[in-house]
Amino acid sequence: MFHYLRLYHQIHLNLIKHYTRTCILSSYSAQSMLIPCSNFKTNRSQRKLIAKELRFWHHLIRSNHSSWIYYISKRKIHQSSQRLDQKSSSNRNDPDEDKNDRKNDRKLIVVAALWMIATYSAITMFSLLFPPLQKPDVLRYVSWNEFYFQMLAKGEVESIVVKPELDLVTIYLHEGAIIRGKRAPFRQYHLNVYNTDKFESKLREAERRLGIKPDKSIPVIYERHYESVLTILLILMLASLFLSMMVKANTAAKSNVFGSNIFSNLRRAKFTVVDPLIGDGKGVKFSDVAGLKEAKIEIMEFVDYLKSPKRFKDLGAKIPRGVLLLGPPGCGKTMLAKAVATEASVPFLAINGSEFIEMIGGLGAARVRDLFSEARKRSPCIIYIDEIDAIGRKRSGERTFGGSSGEEEQTLNQLLVEMDGMTSKNEIIILASTNRADILDRALLRPGRFDRHILIDYPTLEERRDIFISHFKSIKAEHKPEHYAARLAQLTAGFSGADIANVCNESALHAARVGRKKVQAEDLEIAIERIVGGPEKRTDVIGPQEKRVIAFHECGHALVGWLLPNTDALLKVSIVPRTTNALGFAQYLPSQRKLYTQQELYERMCMALGGRVAEALIFNQVSSSAQDDLNKVTKLAYNKIQVYGMDSVIGNLSFDYEENKFSRKPFSKRLATLIDERARLLVGKAYKDTEKLIQENLDKLQLLANELLKKEVLNYKDIESLIGEPPYGKKNLVEQLEINSLIQPDSSANGLKNDINQDLSPQSPIEKNSNEETDGDSNQMKFQAE
Repeated sequence: MFHYLRLYHQIHLNLIKHYTRTCILSSYSAQSMLIPCSNFKTNRSQRKLIAKELRFWHHLIRSNHSSWIYYISKRKIHQSSQRLDQKSSSNRNDPDEDKNDRKNDRKLIVVAALWMIATYSAITMFSLLFPPLQKPDVLRYVSWNEFYFQMLAKGEVESIVVKPELDLVTIYLHEGAIIRGKRAPFRQYHLNVYNTDKFESKLREAERRLGIKPDKSIPVIYERHYESVLTILLILMLASLFLSMMVKANTAAKSNVFGSNIFSNLRRAKFTVVDPLIGDGKGVKFSDVAGLKEAKIEIMEFVDYLKSPKRFKDLGAKIPRGVLLLGPPGCGKTMLAKAVATEASVPFLAINGSEFIEMIGGLGAARVRDLFSEARKRSPCIIYIDEIDAIGRKRSGERTFGGSSGEEEQTLNQLLVEMDGMTSKNEIIILASTNRADILDRALLRPGRFDRHILIDYPTLEERRDIFISHFKSIKAEHKPEHYAARLAQLTAGFSGADIANVCNESALHAARVGRKKVQAEDLEIAIERIVGGPEKRTDVIGPQEKRVIAFHECGHALVGWLLPNTDALLKVSIVPRTTNALGFAQYLPSQRKLYTQQELYERMCMALGGRVAEALIFNQVSSSAQDDLNKVTKLAYNKIQVYGMDSVIGNLSFDYEENKFSRKPFSKRLATLIDERARLLVGKAYKDTEKLIQENLDKLQLLANELLKKEVLNYKDIESLIGEPPYGKKNLVEQLEINSLIQPDSSANGLKNDINQDLSPQSPIEKNSNEETDGDSNQMKFQAE
């Protein structure tokens, strides 16, 4: 006990010396047995405090008192660091203050003593009731001779447990042991010993006399059950820690920091506040958000209302209560909300939808109440809930085990009440975003809550050009952003804003990887291919025969698309393997048209079947590479017949439903059989027409495939120089800018470079999703950027 006190005393002296040198004494609590101190105003007060501290420790160590109550009663505990912030004279000479300190010290001593007595009593009761510390039943005791001759000598002992604190040895016998010619009634017997330390040596000597080999000796196990000072100290420390937490919680509750109890902080909503008065909203502005012109116009209307509501109120207009930003991921919903937080002249409270739900029931609704309570104090203001589908899912109406609604439904109900209930206010506008509007509850979407739904879809051609210019400002390139933006916007149809940012970043990473000082057009093309089709996999060795199959397959797609009038323009054909298990692909630049005639859909089916037909004509057999092609052809055939009503036999009927194993078809079995038959006939007719087209141009197929095997990549100009221009004239392509170096085989730039400088017509800008057909190990994949 005194060894620990002396060690602690030495540590305490070192701390005092350190604080004396720095003249700064930190405040620390009475529970850690150190005196709380603050900055000393004079050297005299320092010397007095240190001298008093040293006298206390010397007196404590030299005394023979071991009682902790005596230790605490001798300890001068200062309850407040504020006392040392005052002058030294007032600290030591104020009798009223000293009297209050002594009174507080006595209270603390009494509380500590009561805690120690209660803890010691609990330990004593636990020790009395703890079974291993009880003396065993008298009937199970045996003497040493009985143990030696009746148990050990006959080999009936299984193991021995020694309990030093009780001077007791417990003997465990084998199952079914025989003692004095009878089966032993117990498996456990006890033996009193006077010196447990020498018991094991005595046992080994007895085994030696009985001829028991060392490898078959009885195992001896020691069990120690004792009440040490360290155990008591540990329990006291835990009790003191708990008491300290309760005192701090009570103090914080009085100052309204955490509320009325220690768990009330969980009910507080974890939102972020952007207050214009503080000036912490210097972030994204509307001018920084490229594209989204229509969305920005609608969202700025709310900002204008909050800035100058008079011109709206004079006309009797009421601002919508809530705005819901819808759209696919990566299109700029959160960025638009950040711009609102920066541009709005009112407080902006932002929170994630997942922050409401916790394991403890009722916390979600409590946090919703706390959020709107804070918003009312700051009104007019804006509340932004990101990913609101986390708490706004449709209510199922089912009940949980307890008979009440689930935690998510309670949170949603509270949100509905706060948005349009008895206590709702017009000065609070709710802004939320989600990409799962289909799962939101209808009560949440109705007017009065989310009045306005703003769709933020994939950017158009012009918006993609603006986004590329915006992201290219931070990229060190050979030319200005405007030089690349128009062409890149054409190549990235269907890309979101996040995808475009990724293209710019990947191009810079590739330029740095190959050791360039500036980003070139080649890096941009490789970045687009990496995102759409995956990075190249040159280490994937393909056999010559497989390579020929892939080359003819891809050239079959390209040739059919080249010869038909209503197909998309071809950008490039490649047989370079990709890490996405793609062994080759054909990339097309689609037209802007969003409506397709029956003939146009039919030609798309023929183009998808071009790879299978080319394999059959050249090798007299087909491979598994056309699996994805056949899947797409089948879906397109069923859509023509079942959805678009383009079959003369089925007629103008449309059955657009999502098929699964649990769904029921909305038509009869007879009609289903007829639809299957018409789809099979349609695919068969497309295959025959494609076969006839390729048979008539078999020499062109051979020429394209041989050249593709040599170069591995063919672009528009390469194909045009080999087989001439398309018979129906050039495709409806958009005008593209000069890009000098594009993907052709080169080991210094990921093995891809070629030139697709094309004379493109400016009449038809691209707005359709870019299609890429890709062959995999066992199937062909058609990439479609969405």
